[in-house]
Amino acid sequence: MKKCHLALEITHWVCSELDLPLQCEFSYDTQDPLAVTVVFDTEGVRPVTWALSRDLLADGLAARVGEGDVMLWPVLDLDGEPSSFCVRVGSTRKAVFEIPAEPVMTWLAGTYAMVPRGTELDGVDWDEWAQLAE
Repeated sequence: MKKCHLALEITHWVCSELDLPLQCEFSYDTQDPLAVTVVFDTEGVRPVTWALSRDLLADGLAARVGEGDVMLWPVLDLDGEPSSFCVRVGSTRKAVFEIPAEPVMTWLAGTYAMVPRGTELDGVDWDEWAQLAE
C-alpha cells in the first residue's frame, strides 16, 4: 500500500467579487486506486472532504468535465496553457474553488507512476467478489 499527499493553498470563490484563500489537501491511496480524496479548508473548523475520480481530476486539467455534484474546468493563461483549474462541488449549495494546476499535475503524475491509468483494477480477484455477491 502506498499513499501520497499534496497540501497547497487554493482560492474559494464565494462570489465573482470575493475570493478567500484556503488550505487544501489531495490524497491518493493505492488501496483505492480509482479515487482521489480532496479536503477543503484543512485548517478550518469544519473541513469538507470530497472523493473524486482520479481520471476526472486529470481530465479536468485539460477540458470541462463532470456533471451533477462535481464539475471541473481549466483556467488558461495567455499562452493557452492551464495556469489553474476550477472545481465546483455541491448540488444545492454550490462551492467553487480555483486550484493551481502545476503542483496538481506533478502530484497526479506521481499517482499514475504508482498505478498507471487503465491498470487500477488489475489486482482485483473477481472470483472472490463474485462469491461475496452470492
